[in-house]
Amino acid sequence: MIPRHQKFLFGILLLASVGMGVLLWQLRERAHQRMIAGQDSAPTSAPEVAQAEEATLMVANDSDGSLRTQSFSLPLPADPGSRARAVLAKLMDLYAAPDSTHPVPGGGGSVLQVFLLPAPVSGGSASASGQSAATPASEQSQPPTGPQLAVVNLAGNFAANHPSGIATETLTVLSICGTLHANLPRVTQVRFLVDGKERDTLAGHADLTRTYLTNDDVPQEGVHP
Repeated sequence: MIPRHQKFLFGILLLASVGMGVLLWQLRERAHQRMIAGQDSAPTSAPEVAQAEEATLMVANDSDGSLRTQSFSLPLPADPGSRARAVLAKLMDLYAAPDSTHPVPGGGGSVLQVFLLPAPVSGGSASASGQSAATPASEQSQPPTGPQLAVVNLAGNFAANHPSGIATETLTVLSICGTLHANLPRVTQVRFLVDGKERDTLAGHADLTRTYLTNDDVPQEGVHP
C-alpha cells in the first residue's frame, strides 16, 4: 500500500508538471507568432547596390618614383564624397597587397572620410575644414558647382605605420591627389587631416599643412614628382 501522503505529493507533482507543460507550450506559440510577425515586417526587396563603373587610379611605383594610371571596374556610389572615398579605398587596398609597387599597410580602411567643398577662389592657403569664415552658412550648405576642395581624413594608424621617407610619403600624397582629380575633375585642391585633426607631416616628411593643387603639384603618368 502506498501511504496517503505520498499519493498526495505525487498528485501535486503531476499537476505541476502539466501546468509547466501548458505554460511552455503557450510561450512557444507566442515566440513563434513574434517570429512570423518579424518576417512579415522585414523588407522583401534586396538593398540597392552601386553600379560598377570604371575608375582611374594614379598608382605609385617605388622602383622609378613615378605615378602610373590603372583602371578598375568598381561599384561607385552616386554621392561624390562616398565616390571619392571608394576610389581611394581601392588605391589603399592596392598599396596593402603583397605584390604592391608601393607597399603601405592599412588598406581601404585607411581613408575615413572625404569631404568635397567649394575651393577657395583666392587660391591661398585654405583652412583644414575647407570653409571660409566669410562664406554665409546658406552658401556653405549648397553642393559646389565650380572647382572643389577635397578634404581627405586619414586614419591615425595609417599615418603611424606609413613608411618614413620623403620619396615614399610624397608618392602616397600625390597619388591620392591624382586619383581624386582623375575621377572627380572638379577637385583642384586637396587637404589632409589625420583622425579629423591637422597634422604636420604624414610620417615625418610629406607636408600635410599645405593645400595641394592637383593641376600644379601632381605629375602626369610616368613623370617623377
